[in-house]
Amino acid sequence: MNSFGRIFRINIFGESHGTLVGVCIDGCCRGIELGENDFLCDIQRRKSGKRGTTLRAEDDIPEIVSGVFNGFTTGAPITILFKNKNVNSDNYLQFKTQPRPSHSDFVAAKKFDGFNDYRGSGHFSGRLTLPLVAAGVIAKKIVSDIKINANIINVGNENDINETIEKAIADGDSAGGIIECVAKNIPIGLGEPFFDSVESQIAHLAFSIPAVKGIEFGAGFSAANMRGSQHNDMIINEYGKTATNNAGGVVGGITNGNDLIFRIAVKPAASIAKQQKTFNFEHKKISDLKIFGKHDACIALRIPVVVEAITAIALADFILLKK
Repeated sequence: MNSFGRIFRINIFGESHGTLVGVCIDGCCRGIELGENDFLCDIQRRKSGKRGTTLRAEDDIPEIVSGVFNGFTTGAPITILFKNKNVNSDNYLQFKTQPRPSHSDFVAAKKFDGFNDYRGSGHFSGRLTLPLVAAGVIAKKIVSDIKINANIINVGNENDINETIEKAIADGDSAGGIIECVAKNIPIGLGEPFFDSVESQIAHLAFSIPAVKGIEFGAGFSAANMRGSQHNDMIINEYGKTATNNAGGVVGGITNGNDLIFRIAVKPAASIAKQQKTFNFEHKKISDLKIFGKHDACIALRIPVVVEAITAIALADFILLKK
């Protein structure tokens, strides 16, 4: 389904080359000051334009069509629309018969019996992270005491991000990356022990971001190589502050008051300029595939603000549930 949340509930809709994309947010508190200008900073951070990002340029101007009156939220569902204007769908026709390797082309066509909108990858597109960012802007207002910051910490397992991206572009290829998110001033007691743990809810949202293939909290996978005496976080005061934070701020699925820290792995974009081979369903054989169009060489560059958004969305839902 295309919805998430229990109290703060979001529903995203639209296709990459359709008329628009958007989000409907239910369960938002009344009386929050909100206008189009509140969205512009985070929307700008997600935009293309940096070296290594797509050449597709959209206005991305938010149109608030419900749930806001006289500059404040009303408590009714909030609907925000973004028009698609810079589209060229011609280059996507070939993917109906030659699906891109490691892309959603094949599974989308099979799942929806060929009725899926293949233009610009349709509803599977990274374009749908724009509505997530919009929802995140509102969620950040709900959790305003919590400071959330995400940054890309490496690309292609290299610290020199620019050099790695330039090499990928020169090779007609793409590169993946790691993004780290830190949320400070987290209250103690958010989350539940099992299915609604803080980790599971954030992970659920993280995997809604196209190209995300992994997530870890605190010490993450390196914890498997530690002993308990190395991994255990010693509590040093009555507020639960710990000397280390290998748990990433979550113990037993519940926030412990320390910084919430997690990292996500973003795979290289599937659409690359380098010639590939893939199965041709029209000719029933493997054949050459050359991809044209406007694609990101490193999609991870545009994802930090999306990671902040999904973190805020998850935390807003937990906080509203606690209230």
